[in-house]
Amino acid sequence: MTAPALRRRLGFALYSLGAWCVVLLVTFPLLWMLSTAFKPNDETFALPPTLLPQHPTLEQFHRLLAETPFLTYALNSVIVGVSTTAIVIVLGVAAAYGLVRFRFPGREAVAQIVLFTYLLPAVVLLLPLYLMISRMGLANSLLGLVLAYVTVCLPFALWLLRSFIAGIPIDLEEAAMIDGASRMRAFIDVVLPQALPGIISTALFSFIMSWNEYLYALVFINVDNRKTLPPGVLTMLNQNQNVEWALLMAASVLMTLPVLMFFSLLQKHLTSGFGAGAVKG
Repeated sequence: MTAPALRRRLGFALYSLGAWCVVLLVTFPLLWMLSTAFKPNDETFALPPTLLPQHPTLEQFHRLLAETPFLTYALNSVIVGVSTTAIVIVLGVAAAYGLVRFRFPGREAVAQIVLFTYLLPAVVLLLPLYLMISRMGLANSLLGLVLAYVTVCLPFALWLLRSFIAGIPIDLEEAAMIDGASRMRAFIDVVLPQALPGIISTALFSFIMSWNEYLYALVFINVDNRKTLPPGVLTMLNQNQNVEWALLMAASVLMTLPVLMFFSLLQKHLTSGFGAGAVKG
């Protein structure tokens, strides 16, 4: 083997080793969470600790579902996440299309204001949003929380979808309208299929953000049976000032599953959409 080939192989081996170290560093907390969720209580604090459970059990999951209001919190999170995603997608797609395809005074100013709103930290908007929603009579309601999440997600969604729609050739719409289609029909048949990767990316972002968000959910809702998973689980497991870590890990596993399922179901559409051609047969 020549010296250049040996150096290339050595460099590739070092690169692979570094990549695997990064992967291990990122995934180790997830592996530890999964392992702890299947451990009985006496193994959780055993010394020396074990990576794999010695006596795997579903006890923590059974206790979580049978003895705690976890399912109520999960249902609230599903309602909030799906509602937020649907509203953000409908408003974001319509607004992005209007900013790209129609010319009106102040169009660029609107786009810049949207970007500025996205750059603001979410905590800055917390108090104004809470006061507005309280005056609307929506405090301690899932609808109020959904509206708060829409204000946080919509600026990013609009900016992302604007880029996708701007990349779609206007000639495709004009050709459809020349063939007799209305603008709405051209929008549905031409623009939406081509913007599908951006729509899916936006939907993933909106759902994950509303599913995992803690601060707004903690402040906006104080009624226990309307809490979402992040504040609800922490309140539930910390009532006696003694966190049950195995139960918390079981809750974390179940909280992660919907996000993984949502991503796995949409991943093929996301990747295929990026490679789709402009003309479909």
